[in-house]
Amino acid sequence: MATLQRNAQKLIYYARNAMRDIAPPVLFRRRLGRLLDQARLSDASVRQRLNYYNTLREPFTPSPEAVPVNRLPSDRSMYYYDLKEFTRYFDPGLRVDLEFGDVIEVPKMPSIVKDRPIIGDNGNGVLFKLNKFRHFHMPADDVAFADKHPLVVWRGELNNPIRTLLLEAVRDLPFCDVGTPRATAPAEYRKPYLTIDQQRRYRYIISLEGNDVATNLKWIMSSNSLCLMPPPTYETWFAEGQLEPDVHYVPLAPDFSDLAERVHHLEKHPAEAQRIVAAANAYCRKFADERAEQAICLLVLYKYFVLSGQIEPDPEVWRFIAG
Repeated sequence: MATLQRNAQKLIYYARNAMRDIAPPVLFRRRLGRLLDQARLSDASVRQRLNYYNTLREPFTPSPEAVPVNRLPSDRSMYYYDLKEFTRYFDPGLRVDLEFGDVIEVPKMPSIVKDRPIIGDNGNGVLFKLNKFRHFHMPADDVAFADKHPLVVWRGELNNPIRTLLLEAVRDLPFCDVGTPRATAPAEYRKPYLTIDQQRRYRYIISLEGNDVATNLKWIMSSNSLCLMPPPTYETWFAEGQLEPDVHYVPLAPDFSDLAERVHHLEKHPAEAQRIVAAANAYCRKFADERAEQAICLLVLYKYFVLSGQIEPDPEVWRFIAG
């Protein structure tokens, strides 16, 4: 049932975006001024978020490889649609540098990206809400923390050494149900596939980065289960760099040597565990405000185009961005 529902959601996603592509672009561009006026009336949290995603301050010139927004690469269709949803409000000749896919290094030029490293000077990575169908899937969870299995679960691909390290570190811990469903993995690492709903029946779910960010982090933090993970090193529109250990998630040592101690403590102090779950849920709720999400997406692009010298800023809108 969950798979059928998810497939239906994907069909709706593509149908909606295909209809947008058919509509005359001028209809969207006519609305930009009104939408920006609405955006500048937003509260301070919108300003804080847009300037977190787009930290650029100084003027710059797009690279020779920058593409006009009416000719975005469409080979990664979800990336294309997620960016085109908002670039269509701007002049089609405006140019943008971008890197679709998993970005593990900061671009040399200011570029639109899905993710960037958290540590260091990451300003050239301008975060945008890309591949959101996959990464912002946060279904409702109707099972209370206390009613879940008092066990730890993890499933995933072995595409990062830290994941194999986890399987080795907890192999003899009876309260851990961790493994990969990949048939080509060593036998001692293999476990049956579990759906999101099946994993959320456990009190504790481990989140681990793979090629870049951990895809499961959003649906874990929006559930009534508790997220356990080493501090993240990459971030997306979810702003993983703003997550606080022992506030939004339970931090684990890089070698997972403290996992047993952490779980034992939380089982003895369920109120502490549920406080972290509540804070994680609250963190996730802001991404459900579609009006704020639209305002931030438009403002992130607007700031990019202004600083790249491609449009003259509206004084009121720019005053809001600058604070």
